[in-house]
Amino acid sequence: MTLLTKTATGATILLILGFPCLATAAPQNKIGQELGAPHHLVDDEEFELSIPELLNQGKSLFNATWTNQEGGRRPLSKGTGKQLTDPSAPLVGKRAFNRISGPDANSCTGCHNAPYGIPGGGGDFVSSVFVLGHRLDFATFDQKDKRPTRGTADENGRPMSLQNVGDFRATTGMFGAGYIEMLARQMTAELHAIRDRLKLGETAELWAKGVYFGKLTRRKDASWDTSGVQGLSRFAVISPTPLDRPTLVIRPWQASGSVVSLREFTNNAYNHHHGIQTIERFGRGTDLDGDGFTNEMTRADVTAVSLYQAAMSVPGRVIPRDTEIEKAVFSGEKVFSQIGCARCHIPALPLDKKGWMYTEPNPYNTPTNLRAGETKTVTMDLASPDLPQPRLTPLLPEGNVVMVPAYTDLKLHDITDPNDPAEAEALDLNFFVWSPKFKAGNRRFLTKRLWGAANEPPYFHHGLYTTMRQAVLGHNGEALPERRTFEALPEYEKDSLIEFLKTLQVLPPGTKHLLVDENHQPREWPPTSQLGLNKVP
Repeated sequence: MTLLTKTATGATILLILGFPCLATAAPQNKIGQELGAPHHLVDDEEFELSIPELLNQGKSLFNATWTNQEGGRRPLSKGTGKQLTDPSAPLVGKRAFNRISGPDANSCTGCHNAPYGIPGGGGDFVSSVFVLGHRLDFATFDQKDKRPTRGTADENGRPMSLQNVGDFRATTGMFGAGYIEMLARQMTAELHAIRDRLKLGETAELWAKGVYFGKLTRRKDASWDTSGVQGLSRFAVISPTPLDRPTLVIRPWQASGSVVSLREFTNNAYNHHHGIQTIERFGRGTDLDGDGFTNEMTRADVTAVSLYQAAMSVPGRVIPRDTEIEKAVFSGEKVFSQIGCARCHIPALPLDKKGWMYTEPNPYNTPTNLRAGETKTVTMDLASPDLPQPRLTPLLPEGNVVMVPAYTDLKLHDITDPNDPAEAEALDLNFFVWSPKFKAGNRRFLTKRLWGAANEPPYFHHGLYTTMRQAVLGHNGEALPERRTFEALPEYEKDSLIEFLKTLQVLPPGTKHLLVDENHQPREWPPTSQLGLNKVP
């Protein structure tokens, strides 16, 4: 069935088989135009459209293949938003795209598309990104070019190579993203409550949802000692002055824990990868990248894209109805806990106080991103059956808790070998480029969300491992004891652990249940009829 209808704002909506899709009125399209995103929302329209309408707009922008007829380039600016080091060599023609320094993609879906071609998923090795390569005008590796950050030289004029021009990162999947961000918000609020109760001269342990983040001290002179804080980014513990409270904000996005929200992630990515500059980040009526276009994405558009990512389905488990595999999976689950993997990859964290009511904007957003109080709030029920399936719901019909089985603690850990410089990232995203520590590299990474990991290869933050076994064996530093325990296991138990990890999958679109068999039919676990085991609640 296809028909046209109107929203409360008069926007035209195309209904196809009952699903609403934002459509552009004919007068807005001119003959011969080639636009990836022919329709944009007007600010404040996000408060009048329904959640399904906003999600369809967000999906259309996520899928949009941007062109130079709508600002899909940045001739005079870097991916950081700053002006080119050498404006006399704009990023046009053969310089318009660069896989290392960007713009490096035509659409978000170009990289985020796995598995099942789902927009917002992960990506193969070919779509991995050179984080911080975008601080160069246009990466050339021309050793004759000595001008800093133009083609090959770093901020100090020293030549760079493919190994240290940026931090090589695998494209991450955004499945279950809304629940992850709400967990981070609630955990941040818990840390703030502890911080704000501290009196002069007191020290307190920092706990959030059972996760330990070290100790915080408020000295007698009212300054703060954050030396005992663990697992948070540098930006969460530094303050403008010694008397300012550390923010203690958990940043759940990017492997190095440097991004607060889906909204910040979105504002960053559109400029970096596509040359699309959002109004809230770059200003209204400005053309800072010199492409001849202003107001390339509205505040309402960014809200729609953020909501789209937040609404993505959550991963589940696929356990084949094969007795041998079932026994191995059951054994692997126990091994996972017994050898200490669950110490950081916590199987599930509680989202309480109806925290599944996702809101935009995030109250902890940093400047240059929309912040709470600057406009109205848009709310979306992550447990709604109208959102992409499957979803997480309260344990009880009228319950107040949703368990989020993401297998993470949302902490930063050093999992590298301290004796092997090659294991560290070349650059530290949590320091400014002029800081010596920026070039010292990064060794701390957010605990990988294992839900969905099995069918979102490649593995590890750098995506250089083709198997999960390689990723397990790649753990060093804080995780070295667990890795050595794994290596000492009998072969069957090692294989069983891998078999358990293989069950953690993103499910095909439309799957209603979180636990399914190889035919994606619902099943219970463990299979008491075959294993003679007590059913696990």
